[in-house]
Amino acid sequence: MNEPEHNKPATDVEDAAEIEIQDVDDEAAGDGEETADPVSVEMLQERLAKAEAEARERADEALRVRAEMENLRRRTQREIENARKFALERFMTDLLDVRDSLERGLEAAQGEQVSVEQLREGKELTFKMLEKVLGQHGLAVVDPEGERFDPELHEAISMVPSEDQEPDTVVTVVQKGFTLQGRLLRPARVIVAR
Repeated sequence: MNEPEHNKPATDVEDAAEIEIQDVDDEAAGDGEETADPVSVEMLQERLAKAEAEARERADEALRVRAEMENLRRRTQREIENARKFALERFMTDLLDVRDSLERGLEAAQGEQVSVEQLREGKELTFKMLEKVLGQHGLAVVDPEGERFDPELHEAISMVPSEDQEPDTVVTVVQKGFTLQGRLLRPARVIVAR
């Protein structure tokens, strides 16, 4: 009696493997049909398009930011160069009046009817103008006569015995010192009591 092939038990290994492979193929084909959803593919394509658009937008933003930073760097560099070139412009403009006064004084000194008193007056006025301009720009005089010696602001050039002054007191200022905006430009050269 011949049994149909599908009812026939698998006797050899090849037949069993063939049946298993066929079953797996049938299941995969069935699963693919059930899970393949055209709406989800469209949704994924839509998401991908949105992500690509957002990535392009972010890349454009990054390019703009980079260009802005480069422009800012160039502008700042140009401003620093101009600040260096023209840092003294206001100061020099203020000094022009002092220069003009000195020039007028020299012209007046060449006249025949000039007295020493007139020359001295002109010099005093010019000196006051100079002091005013220097003061407006933060220059301060260090004139410590009678004050306690301060090595931060003073330079002792000698020491003398003194019965009138306490030790370490400035007796004489040989050369005045100067500070600019609180920073020492030149220390006052002084003689200090022992």
